[in-house]
Amino acid sequence: MTKKLTALFAALLCAYAISAQSDYCNFQQQSTRINALAKANPQIAKVTSLAKTSGGKEIWMITIGTGNTESKPAIAVVGGVQGNYLIGTELAMSFAEQLVADASKDSIKTLLAKTTYYIFPNMSPDAMEQYFGKLKFERLGNANTTDDDRDGKIDEDEFDDLDGNGKVTWMRIESPVGEYLPHPDDPRVLIKADTEKGQKGRYRMVPEGIDNDKDGMFNEDGAGGVIFNKNHSYKHPSFTKGSGEFAVSEIEIRALLDKLYELTNIYSVVSFGPANNLSLPVNFNPGAVAQRMISGYYEADTKVNATVSELYNNTTGMKDAPKAAATGGDFYSWAYFHYGRYSFSSPGWYVPKAKPDTAKKEKAFTVEDPVANYLRFASSQGITNTFTEWKAYQHPDFEGQKTEIGGIDPFVLINPPFKLLPEITKKHTSFLVKLATLQPEIDILNVKTEKIGSGLTRVTVEVVNKGAMAATSAVGEKSYWLKKVKIAVNTSGNQSVISGKKIQLINNLNGGEAFQLTWLLKGTGRVTIEAGAPTTGTVKKDITL
Repeated sequence: MTKKLTALFAALLCAYAISAQSDYCNFQQQSTRINALAKANPQIAKVTSLAKTSGGKEIWMITIGTGNTESKPAIAVVGGVQGNYLIGTELAMSFAEQLVADASKDSIKTLLAKTTYYIFPNMSPDAMEQYFGKLKFERLGNANTTDDDRDGKIDEDEFDDLDGNGKVTWMRIESPVGEYLPHPDDPRVLIKADTEKGQKGRYRMVPEGIDNDKDGMFNEDGAGGVIFNKNHSYKHPSFTKGSGEFAVSEIEIRALLDKLYELTNIYSVVSFGPANNLSLPVNFNPGAVAQRMISGYYEADTKVNATVSELYNNTTGMKDAPKAAATGGDFYSWAYFHYGRYSFSSPGWYVPKAKPDTAKKEKAFTVEDPVANYLRFASSQGITNTFTEWKAYQHPDFEGQKTEIGGIDPFVLINPPFKLLPEITKKHTSFLVKLATLQPEIDILNVKTEKIGSGLTRVTVEVVNKGAMAATSAVGEKSYWLKKVKIAVNTSGNQSVISGKKIQLINNLNGGEAFQLTWLLKGTGRVTIEAGAPTTGTVKKDITL
C-alpha cells in the first residue's frame, strides 16, 4: 500500500469511527479503534499495552511521532481520568485518530518531526464500562472489591434498580426534617432549602436503592473499588471511599506512573477530567509555595498556565466553563506537584447556560441550579430521555412516608449528547496541536570565534530557548528526577578545552531566555557544540577553529 493510500485509509477510518457511532464506545470498541491506528499508519503510530486492570482490561498507550520519538519534546494526553467522564476518553482517542488521518499534511509532518505525543486514552476502563451495563450508574472505582464503609463486609450494599428502568436515579422522601424543596421555576428539580432565608425543606433526597445492610445509608458499599483519580500520591485522601489502602496501590496507576517517569522527554501533561485549570488558570499564592509541602503553583508556572489557558479558550470556546479545583489524590495534581511537569486539565464540555424560550413563556431562573439549567438546555436541543419523571414507590425503608423515584439520569450532566461530540473533538484536537507551538525549543545562536594566537580560539555562543515554556517547570526545578539543560563541547584529535567547562548543566532556561557561554579552545579543525535536554530536544552547531 502506498503512503497516499495509507493516509487515505487512515482518514476514512477516523471519519468512520465517529460517524458510525450513535453513542459512546464501550471498551471493546475502543480497543478496536486504538489498535486500528497502528495498522493504518505504523510509521507514526505505535500501540502498546501497559498493564491489565483487575477487571482484565488493557491500559493502552499510543505513541505518535516520527523518527526517534523519545529524543523529542513530548506531550502526554490522558483520558478516562474519572470513570464517569466518557467524553475524556473520546477526546483522547479522536485526537490520536485525527493525527493519523492528517499524517500526509505538511503541517502535521512538521509537527511530528519536532513533537511526540503519548496518548493514554482510558485509565478507568472498569468504571467506564458501567455506562454500558445492564444497570447504568456513575461508577468511579475499578473492579477491585473494597470495604467502603469499613464494616468487615464486601459489596453488601449495592445499587438497586427499584423501578426497573435500567438506571439508578434518585429517591425523594417527604419528611419534616428534609433538606430539599422544589425549584421555584421547575418543580421537577429539587434544591437545598436556604435556612438563612427562612426556607424549610420538604424532602430527603438519596440515591435510588435499598439500605441492604440496615446502617442508615444507601448504596454506600457496592460494586466499584479504587478510583483512579483518588489514588495518587499528592494529598492522598487516606481512609476515604475509593482512595485505596495506600497511594498508587492499583496496577493500572503504577503502570502509568512508571511509564511517565521513564519518558523524561515529556514537558506537559493534558488530562480530561473534573479538574479545570484551562478555562480559568490558577492564581499565584505566595503562601502556598512557602510551605514545606507546597500546595500552590509557582509564579512562573501560573504565567505559563495563563498563556495556555488563553490558547485553550480561544480555540475551544470553553472560557465560561465552571471552575473546579482538585480534590486530593487526583492525577492532575500529581502531574504537577510530584511529576514536576506543566499540568493542564479540563472536563472537555460543560452544560452551557440555557436561555429562556420566550415562545414557551419561560423566564430567567430565579435560582440558578445545574439540573434545572440542563433540562432547559436539553429541551432547546431536542434531547429527550435524560430525566426520569417522579413516580410513587412503596419503599420498605420508608413505611408511611411518601416516596418517589425519578430525577436526572446518570452521566448526562458531565457528558455531552453524542451528536455534539464531533465539533467538540475537532476543537480539542486543534488545541492539542497548537499547544506544541509553545513547547521549549533550544537553539545555539550568535556564534563568535576569535583567534588569539598560539593555536588558541575563543568561542562564544548563546544558548536560547525559543519556546514560550521553560525547559523545566518551576516546580520541576526542585526535582532531582528531571534532566537539566546540558551544553557540551565535543572535541576530537588535537583539540582541547583550555578554559570553560567541557560539559555544563543549566538548571533551567525560561521561555525566551538566553544563556551566554565562552570557551578557550586549543587546536584546529571542526568542533561541535551540543545543547539540549529531553524536554527541549538537542541541537548541534559545528564551529571551525
